[in-house]
Amino acid sequence: MSHLFTPLSIGKLELENRIVIAPMCQYSAENGKFTAWHDMHLGNLAQSGAGLLIIEATAIEPEGRITYGDVGLWDDETEAALGKTITAVRSHSDIPIAIQLAHAGRKASCEKPWDGGGAIAPDHKNGWQVVAPSTVPFRAGDPAPEALSTTRIREIIQSFADAAKRADRLGIDAIEVHAAHGYLLHQFLSPHSNKRQDDYGGSLENRMRIVIEVYDAVRAAFDPSKPVGIRISASDWVDGGWDIDQSVQLARVLKERGCDFIDVSSGGLHIDQKIPLGPNYQVPFAERIKSETGMTTIAVGLITEPEQAEAIVFTGQADAIALARGILYNPRWPWHAAAALGAEVKAANQYLRCQPRTLKKLFG
Repeated sequence: MSHLFTPLSIGKLELENRIVIAPMCQYSAENGKFTAWHDMHLGNLAQSGAGLLIIEATAIEPEGRITYGDVGLWDDETEAALGKTITAVRSHSDIPIAIQLAHAGRKASCEKPWDGGGAIAPDHKNGWQVVAPSTVPFRAGDPAPEALSTTRIREIIQSFADAAKRADRLGIDAIEVHAAHGYLLHQFLSPHSNKRQDDYGGSLENRMRIVIEVYDAVRAAFDPSKPVGIRISASDWVDGGWDIDQSVQLARVLKERGCDFIDVSSGGLHIDQKIPLGPNYQVPFAERIKSETGMTTIAVGLITEPEQAEAIVFTGQADAIALARGILYNPRWPWHAAAALGAEVKAANQYLRCQPRTLKKLFG
């Protein structure tokens, strides 16, 4: 029996298998609003056979977008647009849907990746003033971020809560708070980007403060029967930065507060990062957090083969695995994994006739 295709409970949310579609920015919104592209893109992924679909990083305020093409959930118009997309997806799929709530901080106000991805100055078209814990830019030569006042920090925390309420109204099944990849919450965690000398900087307790406060605010705003989790970068991959030891401590604090899952990635904070890319390169981080905290843990990063994913789950290194670029390349990856592992996977009625002759039980 395949362990990858066994059910998983995240809080009270039941997943049919342990394959998660990671949030992947599409840079195809119009003024923060989901578009027909998202209907097609998410509708396609909803037919993949995965256990959970996480919607891309969704900004909680306009200034929190990575690019001017990012989606958001900050007002009635953005809520209505997302609602339209959710309705389209759910008209033909019952896959559980989560959303990642995010603020890009100093890595906001950028060009779309296919246009170079560079920072856009606030006085240029499609640009705005970026904010951060401190006035340290991501790259030398980038526009300097504005250090957040405690008043603005409180406003951002409230914006996370407001977005969570909107997600709840739309029937979203779970929320993932984005505290990874060098975006705002990660910027507070890392000593490389956080030079503050107030309650939000300095000690580990202070650097974690906004992450805990955002989690608490989102948890309080969202249906208590639905899970709230977090994505972190377990390491900056730079000496003197955020690392796995601090990540374990953060996970312990979050678990005590009821956090339902942790999605363990790495990097994105510092241009001098030295990442040892290779299969499973981030799995040891997930394994350590799971073993030391007991929190439901998702591993991600260059997990490409069914047998590889099966081994991660079977050996207890993580409770689930997440796919990003791999499932863009092969949107039916779970089908092929089920075929390779002798498991069953759900397929829409319209697709049942494509079941291979030699795999009579693939689609159940």
